[in-house]
Amino acid sequence: MNTKYIDLIDQTYYFPTEEFKLENNQLHFHDIDLMALVEEYGAPLKFTYLPKISENIIRAKSWFDSAFAKADYRAKYHYCYCTKSSHFKHVMDEVLKNDIHIETSSAFDIHIVNKLKAEGKIKNDTFVICNGFKRDQYIQNIARLIDSGQNCIPIIDNYEELDLLTEATDKKFNAGIRIASEEEPKFEFYTSRLGIGYKNILNFYKAQIEENSQVDLKMLHFFINTGIRDNAYYWNELHKCLKVYVSLKKICPTLDSLNIGGGFPIKNSLVFDFDYEYMVHEIIHQIKMVCDEAGVDVPHIFTEFGSFTVGESGGAIYKVLYQKQQNDREKWNMINSSFITTLPDSWAISKRFILLALNRWKDEYERVLLGGLTCDSDDYYNSEQNVNAIYLPKYHKDKPLYIGFFNTGAYQESIGGYGGIQHCLIPAPQHVLIDRDENGNIKTRLFREQQSSEQMLQILGYQ
Repeated sequence: MNTKYIDLIDQTYYFPTEEFKLENNQLHFHDIDLMALVEEYGAPLKFTYLPKISENIIRAKSWFDSAFAKADYRAKYHYCYCTKSSHFKHVMDEVLKNDIHIETSSAFDIHIVNKLKAEGKIKNDTFVICNGFKRDQYIQNIARLIDSGQNCIPIIDNYEELDLLTEATDKKFNAGIRIASEEEPKFEFYTSRLGIGYKNILNFYKAQIEENSQVDLKMLHFFINTGIRDNAYYWNELHKCLKVYVSLKKICPTLDSLNIGGGFPIKNSLVFDFDYEYMVHEIIHQIKMVCDEAGVDVPHIFTEFGSFTVGESGGAIYKVLYQKQQNDREKWNMINSSFITTLPDSWAISKRFILLALNRWKDEYERVLLGGLTCDSDDYYNSEQNVNAIYLPKYHKDKPLYIGFFNTGAYQESIGGYGGIQHCLIPAPQHVLIDRDENGNIKTRLFREQQSSEQMLQILGYQ
């Protein structure tokens, strides 16, 4: 009878995969010996494998290049990184190695742009797409970028922003308009709070931009919360967007770009299956078909991939401290950290990540629940996305078990309040950066130590 953890994984998934393999009964991720990482740095720890960021950017660019060639699509593709997914400098430095552009969301984002520009990593011809609801400081920071000669495109989110921008700068600038997309029926509201409604965009252009000599409409921006999916809802919303683009293009010669936002999914299971290349080819085909039928030039395409860019570069490693048998059916494996503070999406929106044991793969397995250290009943993780249960090697007090959550690189640090006050004052774990040298050898360095009590007490005003 196959009762070992390795048998379970082998029977349930296609294993090994391009990123995971087993060597000497221990898990390797992109050829990184994870137990060796634990032996060097300890656990809990977060890590970022930087080469995966560039790999995903290169993959996406190749899909769009292929789709453009196949469709004879005569325009340019611009890959933008959505900075809110991870603002860390090591992420931004890796992203900007790949001749890409960036999208910002708030006033402080622009300070990051200025820092990177001072270092020569952002040039004046780098597109800076400014999204989000803009007031005061954000408006002023955008205006300063425009005044500096930066290739900055503020995306108009509401009816007042354009006036605020033209008051803040005397320079001529390009702008975009965000479409307020209609949400799926399961949502609690019909229309996104972001952007301007489909039916109002032409009137907005005629009223505020058409006769405004300071502003050229450059871009139409389209994004839906559910992301890029091969379903009727996505294709319907895309076609509604294209109808607006065609109508605008016929009266606005400066409009030449369509921003289709982000939303590429990332792997949340070893059985993840998404045909990225097909989706890109079909999107480009649909755009070209609609434009050709309307007799207008096809637009340059912008994307704003955030989670897709950085998500699959991240991971979290924990040690199982203890097992609590709470009744005849439920066993709780207690980890040495908190899900609420280190993987907040697992708690807040029930997001699932790839979960695997790092060691003891040849031991028998058992079904468990995973509990965090906070005194909060919501601090738990209870199922894999595809099997509705967690199976791990059996707990033994004298045989330490380490587990890893993978593809956690987007949003978790910022949503969890990195370096701030954590729930129940559970410290933020240490963070390790993993890269490769010029010979392809793996190298690691400690980015941040585990948060100390002194750091927390200082924030709380005790020091």
